[in-house]
Amino acid sequence: MIYTTFGIPATADSYHAVADRDQLLTLLQQHRTTAPPLFILGGGSNVIFSSHYHGTVIHLENKGIHLIGHDPENGDLLVQAAAGENWDSFVRHCIDNHWHGAENLAAIPGTVGAAPVQNVGAYGTEAKDIIHSVLAIDTVTGQERTFTNDECRFGYRDSIFKNQLKGRYIVWAVTFRLHPRFTPDLRYKGLADALEASGLNNPTARQMADLVTTVRWNKLPRPEETGSAGSFFKNPVVPAAQYLQLKQQYPGLVAHPAGDNYKLAAGWLIEQAGWKGRSLGHCGVYHKQALVLVNLGGCTGSEVVALADAITADIQSKFGVTLEKEAIIL
Repeated sequence: MIYTTFGIPATADSYHAVADRDQLLTLLQQHRTTAPPLFILGGGSNVIFSSHYHGTVIHLENKGIHLIGHDPENGDLLVQAAAGENWDSFVRHCIDNHWHGAENLAAIPGTVGAAPVQNVGAYGTEAKDIIHSVLAIDTVTGQERTFTNDECRFGYRDSIFKNQLKGRYIVWAVTFRLHPRFTPDLRYKGLADALEASGLNNPTARQMADLVTTVRWNKLPRPEETGSAGSFFKNPVVPAAQYLQLKQQYPGLVAHPAGDNYKLAAGWLIEQAGWKGRSLGHCGVYHKQALVLVNLGGCTGSEVVALADAITADIQSKFGVTLEKEAIIL
């Protein structure tokens, strides 16, 4: 069975599906003795195994979503979800129970455990906006540690689990701060435009999540139909001076302020460079969204790497901008 959404067959020295903490602790103890490389797999929506993985893969499949408390000061709800829960199912479960705040993150492939690691985001909302704390297990000691939102050091598609503590902790559960009342988040213009076009003047949380889902799959490939890893590159952040220089040269440049800097639309850069719809071997650039690389059938990991590297080099040459991969390539 293939556990990654890009759909490329891969193997590993050992693979373990883990559903309970004791099983995980046993595997970690064995790992400390043999010390092979270790990779934690969630929904496989942002990872590509380019060759045989010489190490151990632990696939988290723990389940459970619970309301664990209320904030007496503002009435916020604290909801804890296991890392192995499907992300979109979690969002829908919250809506069914009138726990609100995650609607704009509907339809994002992956698991709850990956959300804080990647700080997943879409349509004006990021996971950090609703995460209260993260329960993680130390791969060295086996001890549990709870990280507050601040301690997670969230950034754009980034967190402490992806950098300073990469490989040291395994996210086991995430607690979210949600709200008993629904208020639509329309900061993202494309979503506000889609809502206006839909004719929904006062959408429910369910309708908002459905709209987000429609907007997403209108421009991105459904993983069950076309293999991909979602947005393959991060939107690059550049200094204001570089942005102004590029804007003068390319008046149509798509960008948004990011503090004192500017976040450029990587998809726009890739499309302007002529890559949209092109392919190398069996790996291509999606014809609807240049930010997405797709499996055209029979794609290999080396073909993905070759296409990604070619795009990166071309963007650097044409715009002087360095693209960073959002997808993890092993």
